Amino acid sequence: MREALRFSGKILSATISRVADRWFASITVDTQDLTHLPNAENQGAVGVDLGVSALATLSTGEVITGPKAHAALLKRLRRLSRSLSRKQKGSANSKKARARLARLHARIANIRQDALHQLTTGLTRRFPVIGIEDLNVAGMMKNRRLARSIADMGFFEFRRQLDYKSEMRGGEVVVADRWFASSKTCSCCGQVRESLPLAVRTWVCPDCQTRHDRDGNAAINLKHYAVSSTVSACGGEGAGPGGNARVKPAPSKQEVSKKLPMGSFG
Repeated sequence: MREALRFSGKILSATISRVADRWFASITVDTQDLTHLPNAENQGAVGVDLGVSALATLSTGEVITGPKAHAALLKRLRRLSRSLSRKQKGSANSKKARARLARLHARIANIRQDALHQLTTGLTRRFPVIGIEDLNVAGMMKNRRLARSIADMGFFEFRRQLDYKSEMRGGEVVVADRWFASSKTCSCCGQVRESLPLAVRTWVCPDCQTRHDRDGNAAINLKHYAVSSTVSACGGEGAGPGGNARVKPAPSKQEVSKKLPMGSFG
């Protein structure tokens, strides 16, 4: 294979890997060219609320359902798994069945990765400031009723891609503390409900009588948090517009996107 490098620099190493029946070469280049992408468009800030029924709900009102590849191909996955279990170990038919199962797992992963790349690229290209929640994914995976759906969405991979793509475009990802009451806080008047079960998808604020969609309201609150955090970081201590008195001052909670390791490109 001959292919020109996308980055200028010294080639340090190459890693050969295999996924199912496909081979990949990952080249490590020592380069300073980390900001080769144009800056994000000036569309302001956006809040992103991740969920199971919909992958992401934006404060702009957009809802991205996500492909749910594992759920869509689960029946075929079970059939191929049963077929493999019935084959004699070490036989030629067993190797063929294992290869078919591996190809299906790779296809599911590729569908999920493609959807996440499209979503994160679109967000970082449009918005210079993005507000998200610090989700306890490991704790959420302990719920046996939701674990499969949560894993199918790829929350950790979403945040990883969002961090490095935002940094490459000169943007900023503001991460709200996992105890931030994004769903229970009224985005209009700031009233905080004591409890809000997961089964409740819409609710009415007792103070201002505004009807809220659970995910949309959370996304708007995350946007307000991101805006107040950036204002606080620039202006010192104290919350800016949209700040919440129930949380700590924003500078102590704001997480800066981690820098990419030098030359780590796949």
